[in-house]
Order: sequence, then structure tokens, then C-alpha cells
Amino acid sequence: MIKLAIYGKGGIGKSTVSCNISSALAAKGLTVMQIGCDPKADSTALLHGGERIPTVLETLREKGKAMKLEDVVYKSSGGVLCVEAGGPIPGLGCAGRGIINALEHLEKFGANEVYKPDVIIYDVLGDVVCGGFSMPMRRGYADKVFVVASGEKMARYAAANICMAVENFRSRGYSSLGGIILNRRDVENEDEAVAQLAADFDTEVIGAIDRSTEISSADDRGEAIVLTKPGSKSAAQFMAVAQRVYDICRTSKGDRYA
Repeated sequence: MIKLAIYGKGGIGKSTVSCNISSALAAKGLTVMQIGCDPKADSTALLHGGERIPTVLETLREKGKAMKLEDVVYKSSGGVLCVEAGGPIPGLGCAGRGIINALEHLEKFGANEVYKPDVIIYDVLGDVVCGGFSMPMRRGYADKVFVVASGEKMARYAAANICMAVENFRSRGYSSLGGIILNRRDVENEDEAVAQLAADFDTEVIGAIDRSTEISSADDRGEAIVLTKPGSKSAAQFMAVAQRVYDICRTSKGDRYA
């Protein structure tokens, strides 16, 4: 089993990237579980026609000890097992603590043993890299962290903060940095700026997604483009990124490619 986390600032397109990577890997016959670790609970919406699924935290509030795994794990039409951690009631509680609570409950219920995923993808809001938002970086969760960035200044700033957090946690035996995924926004010198960001942290840009109205339209329809337009250029780019992510994670675990 490989486990990875995808981080990026709000609005950078990390959930679009995560959903398309999940769909691409599931299409290869792998059992994939995507866990949304954003209080907005919209990580997996593209896998369910734009609809949000019930979250772990809201289900816990509703059912308490009666909650079962099948109440919070939903299989998409493309075969991806989807979970949303969720967040506290607005104005009450800590979103970071909520993520910790949700992940601990999935572990308690033995989600990995029940569903036996080949790949687990944590989709994490990256504007904050403390508390529960750093949980997927910790021992026993993700083995590799991939950061979605563009050439925009704030996206690069957030990506740098995430990379620094990964470096700090790595000294404790936690996740290591797998690379940067460039989600282009067509700003000046974008490729060069993101390549320099990667070099600053001794990593690489593992793939790039061009800005595309096809992707935007698919997002608006609540669709993963690798499933609805598999022959498109955008789908090919997502599939190439998915394969690269998979290969990096497999290599780091010393496994041979299937």
C-alpha cells in the first residue's frame, strides 16, 4: 500500500488534481481511497457529480458510537473510495483538531483493513500546516507529500511553507517531499519560478497541468476529466502526473512496478 498527501493553498486546484489522480489510478485497476482533509468537505465532490458526501465529523455528531464505516465511506462511479473528514460546527471547535479526530476514528474502525486500498490519497488544505492539517505528514499516514503550486506569488509562498514543514517533520521520521505539481495559471516566467522553488527544496517539478477551459467546465459539471474526456490533452496530463506520483511512491518503498 502506498500513502501520499497532496497539499496546496486554497483555490490552487489541489482537489481537482487529487480527484483526477485518484480516478486515473482507479482506472488502472488499483483500489484507491481519497480522504478529504479540508473543513469545506468538498475534496471528493468531483467524484460524485459535484455533490458533497456526509463527513466523518457530522456523522459522529449525528450517530455517535452507532456510526459505521459504511456511513462515511462512499464509492464513486469511477471506483474511488471517498471519505471527507469535515470540520466543526461553524464558530465552534478547531478545524485542525477535527481532522485529527476524523483520521483517528477511521483508524479505530480499521478502514485500511476493511477496504484494503492499494493507494490512499490525503487531500489537505495547505494555507495552514500546523495541528491537524499536518496530521497526514505524520508517521503512519502519508509516506510522501506532493505540493500543488502555480507561478503566482502567493501560491509559491504557500508551497514554500508546506515544503519547509515537510523538511521539519522529516527529521522526526515523518513524510518526505515527493515533488511539486505545477498547475499553470499562465503568469509570466511561471515554469522557471516553480522550477526554482523545487530546486530550493532539493526536489523537482514532477508534472504540469495546463490551464484549460475543459478542466474548468468539467469542474463546473462535477466531473473528473480523466473519466469524462479520457482522450483530451488535459486528461493525458493528469494521467501522466498520476503515473509519476505512483512511481515515486513505489520506488521510495522499494517495490517493483506492477
